[in-house]
Amino acid sequence: MVHFELPADDVERARAFYTDAFGWQLDAMPEFDYIWVRTVATDDRGNPAEPGAVNGGLTRREAPVTGPVVTVEVEDIDTALAKIVSCGGRVLQERRSVGTMGFTAYIADSEGNTVGLWQNA
Repeated sequence: MVHFELPADDVERARAFYTDAFGWQLDAMPEFDYIWVRTVATDDRGNPAEPGAVNGGLTRREAPVTGPVVTVEVEDIDTALAKIVSCGGRVLQERRSVGTMGFTAYIADSEGNTVGLWQNA
């Protein structure tokens, strides 16, 4: 797991909640209509500086992110999507680019849970 996403009906209210409740740093990424959530300090590449720590994002609640989502890093999203389908999962959102950082997709596992996929650029 490399990332989590939390959906919100009111992004600013949720942003204030997580900042106040947990002391997380939440930074707007307006070019993606997204809030970057840092639960711990990051290194110069934006990765968690603490081993085992996970940072994430806050986004508007809309399909496919309607509940909390964990995101798994894969080497190749297209290969992963094909394997997921062959294992009984479903593709909720095909691969799409995220700026120059990488690619994302969303799937439903065999139990209907939404899971994100991430491939570095």
